[in-house]
Amino acid sequence: MRSRFVEQWIAAALQESPVRANSLIITVFGDSIAPHGGTVWLGSLIRLVVPLGLNPRVVRTSVFRLSRESWLQSEQIGRRSYYSLTAAGRRRFEHAYRRIYFAPKNGWDGDWQIVISTGSGLSAAQRDTMRKELLWGGFGAIAPGILAHPSADPDGLLDVLRGTGVHDKVVVLKARNIGPLTSRPLAELVRACWNLESIAAGYRRFVERFRPLLRALRNARNRDPQQCFAVRTLLIHEVRRVLLRDPQLPAQLLPSDWPGAVARQLCRDLYLVTYREAERHLHATLETATGGLPHAEPDFYDRFGGLPP
Repeated sequence: MRSRFVEQWIAAALQESPVRANSLIITVFGDSIAPHGGTVWLGSLIRLVVPLGLNPRVVRTSVFRLSRESWLQSEQIGRRSYYSLTAAGRRRFEHAYRRIYFAPKNGWDGDWQIVISTGSGLSAAQRDTMRKELLWGGFGAIAPGILAHPSADPDGLLDVLRGTGVHDKVVVLKARNIGPLTSRPLAELVRACWNLESIAAGYRRFVERFRPLLRALRNARNRDPQQCFAVRTLLIHEVRRVLLRDPQLPAQLLPSDWPGAVARQLCRDLYLVTYREAERHLHATLETATGGLPHAEPDFYDRFGGLPP
């Protein structure tokens, strides 16, 4: 049964914060399609995203652009076009969404990862690309040509350096903080490198916006599959905007009233409330070259600490 409150919430969300088609389609592919084999017929993708405010012309234009940008690849079978994430697109998505689906590790012993790019082996374009990727990945610029992150994921860092072709052209160091992990100079360095006030404000807006929706869905006797798909997609799309700006610093370096944990818990709770019905909607709507959508891969159920099958 469709909820009037949820329907109004979705309409208001799309009106107040219009989504960019390219970005929303990547969210749909990464969150909903990739776990199910990764390839769908374009016509069924159009049916899926129309309730999210995207008309067929916009979807066709977007998937064409995303193909040119190496996010998507297409295959023509008969008169139908099938789209999937490229290997590079899937890698970029997985690197980003690892930060959404899995909580950061607790505890910090003062370790830092430092990337130094002051040598002459990098072209200006390589240096700029690497800098953008590392800043997007949570690193902070502590000095010209020097980026650092406390407790950064070494595998993720190496993926970025290899992906930008600079792994053999920069110096990567592991350092350790000497002295208290909550010293005043360290706090000043953190404030200078990361705009925590802006990130905290984003988390608070997210909580204020989505918390009423969680209450409504928890109290609903039956949940509409299409509405649950829309909520789940807008949830991940919105939390991405906030969470991917968060450098995920250790608790020792954050303010005592940091709202990130509350926002992450809210995201997890909403995902748990909606994912089953959303999965039903995906199976009822999407088509592949062999027919229906395959069942989700096992690692789909690892999201948010474990999703009941």
